[in-house]
Amino acid sequence: MSTELRGKSLTVLMGGGSAERDISLKSGAAVADGLELAEALVTRIDTARNGWYLDLPADTFVFNLLHGLGGEDGSVQGLLESLGVPYSGSGVLGSALCMDKAKTKLIWRSLGLPTPPFEMVSLTSDLDDIISRLGPVFVKPVSEGSSVGMSIAHDSERLRESVIHAAKSRVPVMAESLVRGDEYTVAVVNGRALPPIKITPASDFYDFEAKYVSGATQFECPADLDARETQALQILAMDAFTASGAEVWGRVDLMHGRDGWQLLEVNTIPGMTDHSLVPKAAAAAGLSFSDLLTEIYRGSMELRYES
Repeated sequence: MSTELRGKSLTVLMGGGSAERDISLKSGAAVADGLELAEALVTRIDTARNGWYLDLPADTFVFNLLHGLGGEDGSVQGLLESLGVPYSGSGVLGSALCMDKAKTKLIWRSLGLPTPPFEMVSLTSDLDDIISRLGPVFVKPVSEGSSVGMSIAHDSERLRESVIHAAKSRVPVMAESLVRGDEYTVAVVNGRALPPIKITPASDFYDFEAKYVSGATQFECPADLDARETQALQILAMDAFTASGAEVWGRVDLMHGRDGWQLLEVNTIPGMTDHSLVPKAAAAAGLSFSDLLTEIYRGSMELRYES
């Protein structure tokens, strides 16, 4: 176990008020427990409390485990920067961009990186026309994580229902051409793509239930790809991660269908629960949970505060 975190003042932000609050609490608790095992001086803060930033200890480093809006979208990052408090992971720009799946895809498309066709959609859209152009679609809020508000639509009637469901998140909604194939994810830590993971959900897709509740989802880590395929996937994931402005650590989600690899999204603060994928990939790369946290701390400090 690394001793780099021993005795350091480290604050874990968790909870908050997003739709992913419960998962954030679990991720934050797992990270805080891991930091305490590394003998750090840990402060746990639930940002749902008004004035939570007043509880930040002096000379602390923040591990941000806030998932979703209000924590993963650049707002907390901007606050911490204005306070002069060092923090983990992506900065304001990368956080804000990656939180918006549609804008991330526009960046990828402009660079020639493969990603499924999509359109913004609302109840005033010509839903028959969208299905005609895109075929079956994956409907999702542009700025939610953990598969919140997502569903599949094969026809215009189901598309209308999916839009109503996704719009409950009170953010714009997109419809993305459905890719039939295998789902993969690649964790990135400090400029290194970790071993890919193949995900085989028990349901139609890797939804909230499959991520955090069901024990039926299967994970193959490392994925059963040959060396050439693995390298190609890792290079694509790194290109997508860098292009989206993400920094230090995160996770790139992809599908492999009949047209090859297709990029879906970048998560700048992935889950760190006992069901989560970044710790699985780190373990496959020979990194303990303590090593992973040390890497995130070291990379964040080197990026912003020691250059």
